[in-house]
Amino acid sequence: MALIESLLATLPIPFAVFVSIVLSIIISILGVVPSAFLTILNVTAFGFWGGFWVSLAGEIVGSLVAFWLYRKGLRTYVGNKTKQSPRVQRLLNTTNREGFLLVLGLRLMPFVPSGLVTFYASVGSMSFITFAIASSLGKIPALGMEVFAANEVLEWTVTGQV
Repeated sequence: MALIESLLATLPIPFAVFVSIVLSIIISILGVVPSAFLTILNVTAFGFWGGFWVSLAGEIVGSLVAFWLYRKGLRTYVGNKTKQSPRVQRLLNTTNREGFLLVLGLRLMPFVPSGLVTFYASVGSMSFITFAIASSLGKIPALGMEVFAANEVLEWTVTGQV
């Protein structure tokens, strides 16, 4: 982590932003690696608001790339494997409205694994545009809390010490 932190600190700002977004894409595709460490690095390298905007851009782009890749690679496979499970089929065949509300609600919860939400949305019938809007809107408050917490710990304020 210290290596990435020093790398981001020594790079020109536009290139550091690019590196951070690429790392976010990789984290999103892997689906199991928490992005909190990258958020902390972004707050360290770019400050509170800069870290928020870079992290938000990275998480949005990352989730969209992961959605597209998961949809291309896993949709048919999962559909075939879950034909015998009515509950899973209902989840996979949600309408765009239901899917929008489901993704938005799950994104608002900061401890729900982002990769899991992206995976289920991608193998279902939700459109890319609906996912993009719901996912992006839901990430804003959750990421705001994450950036605030990271900033408080980094500055070691009274709030961060509790």
